[in-house]
Amino acid sequence: MMKAVVFDFDGTLANTLPICFYAFQTVFKEFDKRDLTTIEIKEMFGPSETGIIRNNLLNPNKEDAIEYFYKKYSELHKSLVVDNPEILELLKSLKEAEIKIGIFTGKAKRSLDISIKALDMEGLFDVIITGDDVVIPKPDPEGLLKALHLLKVENSEAIYIGDSDADIVAGIQANVYTIGVQWLPEYQTSEFSVQPDSILKSVKEFKSTIKVGGL
Repeated sequence: MMKAVVFDFDGTLANTLPICFYAFQTVFKEFDKRDLTTIEIKEMFGPSETGIIRNNLLNPNKEDAIEYFYKKYSELHKSLVVDNPEILELLKSLKEAEIKIGIFTGKAKRSLDISIKALDMEGLFDVIITGDDVVIPKPDPEGLLKALHLLKVENSEAIYIGDSDADIVAGIQANVYTIGVQWLPEYQTSEFSVQPDSILKSVKEFKSTIKVGGL
């Protein structure tokens, strides 16, 4: 019986990839004079935003660059990230069904807090694990296992939903039912190199699956 659903965030619960790309591109342009493509930025994904900057920025002023990233991430969030009523309704319907919901994301807590507040998702999650809360980032399952422990559910009672190869690998290694989604306008992986248990193209598909007890 399914008792919990844990979600990735960027590209899964919110179409935040445009603001992520913009903020990173602005930082690397400002501090390194480098023009990075979205593909180059995506290849850095794994660690939190602070980890990405510390690992990849050539300029020694990394703390200033991190603050600059959050400034840019915050100031254009409303214009680059569109509210998604369908996702919000899904989260609320899961809570009403007394299914625990959580987040396991590579994002830093600071940027996740900005997004959750801007998207009116505050107070919806039973547990949140960010890139700041783990020693080893995705695809390692550390954060997902930590989320399941805090939710007090067994692996067989949970689902992990994400849009990247790293999400799928983490879910499989944590031995939970893993769903790859491509239900937002922008997502990280067009073809999964490791096959999830299911691939869904719409929120409606997921809700139908839950209703018929397919999981």
